[in-house]
Amino acid sequence: MYDSGDIVTLAHGQYRLCEQLAGSAYGLVWRAEAASGGAVALKLVNREQMERAPLDVRARWRECAAREIGFLSSLAPWDARHIVRLLDHGEHAGLPALALELLDGDLASYMAEQNGAGRRIGLVRSLAWLGQVNAALAKVHQHGWRYLDLKPGNLLVDAGAGTVKLADFGTNRSLVDAGLHSYLGTASWQAPEQFFPLDSAHASAGYLTDARSDYFALGAILFYLVTDGATLRYHGACAQAYREHGAQAGARLRAAWNGALPPLLAEDEAAHFLDCAHAADGPGRPAAALALLRALLAARPQDRPRHALEISRLIAAAQGDPALARRAA
Repeated sequence: MYDSGDIVTLAHGQYRLCEQLAGSAYGLVWRAEAASGGAVALKLVNREQMERAPLDVRARWRECAAREIGFLSSLAPWDARHIVRLLDHGEHAGLPALALELLDGDLASYMAEQNGAGRRIGLVRSLAWLGQVNAALAKVHQHGWRYLDLKPGNLLVDAGAGTVKLADFGTNRSLVDAGLHSYLGTASWQAPEQFFPLDSAHASAGYLTDARSDYFALGAILFYLVTDGATLRYHGACAQAYREHGAQAGARLRAAWNGALPPLLAEDEAAHFLDCAHAADGPGRPAAALALLRALLAARPQDRPRHALEISRLIAAAQGDPALARRAA
């Protein structure tokens, strides 16, 4: 249990807890004041959950924290453009802790705030932000990882700079290890190969993902941004199946569709995306944006863009700026 006023000591300084910003079964994020001045986001392990968890789960939580610290520590200063910056780390009460740069909240909260005020993100900003997330994923992939948990809650907004940054790297998995792995991530934002096991009848068979699994989630983010926070019905069906059936969700959902996948992007959803893109003020090519969306949401990984540069070219085409398109090429 953590309380406002508690002091957390890490490798390079002390931090006084002010208010809890977010929480999950695994971790808690607090706004904290550094003894040296300034505010940070302090990421702590949820001690109450940790004490109740089986030993193998505790070990996995520690591994996730170590993976995140290792990745963020390996980044160069200029990577902070698109990835949340690690300021300090260490242990508190025998558990891993991280001090991160404090931004203005996650994309889901920002979108809700904009919708409440009657403001739209618009096509131009949606594509700019998508480019920033694509650059962050490129950095993750360059360092030999696949991210596997891209969602609005893991994108942080810097409202002053008008940018977004990728955060929360505990689910990173090595690209070198190309074998089957256990289920991980968030059902409402996953690629088909991340939600449906390789053997559709047995979840224990494992899941076969790669860097292109992150691109499917990138497409879901594009749909979310352009449509003012709407999510794909496909992902809603996955989330509901997971709530009702847990590890058997993929098999149950396939059975409900006679062994096929549910539609990933229904035609009325594509039409709604196009309408929203046309309604946005300013430059941009809605038809090219829809082509980008369809490419990212391809059912098979091999039918999605091969790498970040290819996605950059598609984004530049959707932005309708010849100079951007030439630079991306």
